[in-house]
Formats: sequence, C-alpha cells, structure tokens
Amino acid sequence: MLNPSSMWRAFFCAIGLVLIIVGLECFAIDSAVLVSGVKEDPSAAQVQPNWFNSTPPIAKGRSVKPSDWFPWAMLASGAIVSLYSVSFRSNGA
Repeated sequence: MLNPSSMWRAFFCAIGLVLIIVGLECFAIDSAVLVSGVKEDPSAAQVQPNWFNSTPPIAKGRSVKPSDWFPWAMLASGAIVSLYSVSFRSNGA
C-alpha cells in the first residue's frame, strides 16, 4: 500500500522545485509581459500589409519587472521547502 508520507514528500518536493525554477527564470529575464489570452481567432486577426500599416497589432498586457530580491527569495524558499520534503520519515511514523 502507498505510504501517505511519500505522497506529502512528493508534493513538497514538487513545490520546492517549482519555486527554484521560478527563481532561476527571474535571474534570466528583465521583465515579463502577462497577456490574458486571445479573444478571437488568430488567423482572422492577421492584418493585410499595406503602405500605412506594415506592423501587426501588438497584444496589450501587463508588464512585470521582478525586484532584485525576488529571485533570491524564490531560490531560498524553494531550497527550504525541498529540504523539508527530504526530512520526512520514510516509515510514515
């Protein structure tokens, strides 16, 4: 039978890894643009190029610039949660 402790261990290990990956990604970017989604068919939204409008329309979104402390905080919390997941006992007691 599956041990409930191993399920919690896997859950916290996954959360820790996600936090570490988010922290590493924040080191690599200067800013991110969050776009809510496409409201219409993308093939129908293509603009035919003409002399006056040679660039396609740009989707509007919210720009997010992570602070200098944010990647370090994500890495630290991911490491703490991952170490917490390793500290679970394997016998479930």
